[in-house]
Amino acid sequence: MTTASTSIEKDVSLARLLRLASPALPVGAYSYSQALEWAVEAGMVRDASTAGDWIADVLAVSVVRCEAPVWLRLHAACTASDSQAFAHWNEFFVAARETAELRAETVQMGRSLIALLARAGELPEASRALLASLEEPSFPAAFACAVSAWGIAPRAGLTAYLFSWAENQAIAAVKLVPLGQSAAQDILARVTAALPEALDQAFALEDDEIGSLAFGLAIASCRHETQYTRLFRS
Repeated sequence: MTTASTSIEKDVSLARLLRLASPALPVGAYSYSQALEWAVEAGMVRDASTAGDWIADVLAVSVVRCEAPVWLRLHAACTASDSQAFAHWNEFFVAARETAELRAETVQMGRSLIALLARAGELPEASRALLASLEEPSFPAAFACAVSAWGIAPRAGLTAYLFSWAENQAIAAVKLVPLGQSAAQDILARVTAALPEALDQAFALEDDEIGSLAFGLAIASCRHETQYTRLFRS
């Protein structure tokens, strides 16, 4: 393979990764707040500072402790074509969702991303077979499998995944608090600065250390399920 061909492949992989991380990706992420809507209703989030605190805390105590290390294991399983490990970690993540809303969210987004990738014809047969074998495919499983199939390194892929999560949270805060676009960028700058440490923590966790201990998030999500007026599905 020539240097020029390698460079082109890297450019295509980067463009694909940016597309996966884009808030314009049609998987329905815009319709979920992951309990942020209830936090605003309860007065826990009321301005840019408290919105930033909420998002940073959820990243630190939930996403980094569970979703991120599971994502890494899904990526590794897809790379190794290990269907048993892939199914195990997908089931683990779906079961770890604290509420019906959060479970429905990840499965809906996972199925939507799989359908989008199938329509574009961008995955090899082995990756399509892994995803098709899942009864309830999670969003991390679909995202990680695509990143693996495209030869993207796990750290780069997980960075994009976490940034995409943070950006969707910031966009939800803009609508709910409400905030201006500059305030949302301030929140993203804060979260971006925390990503290197978050990635290191995710990579360092052993299998038996994975799990979320975010009682406040779980309670907020439960309360959101019966919230009187809602803009978001979670």
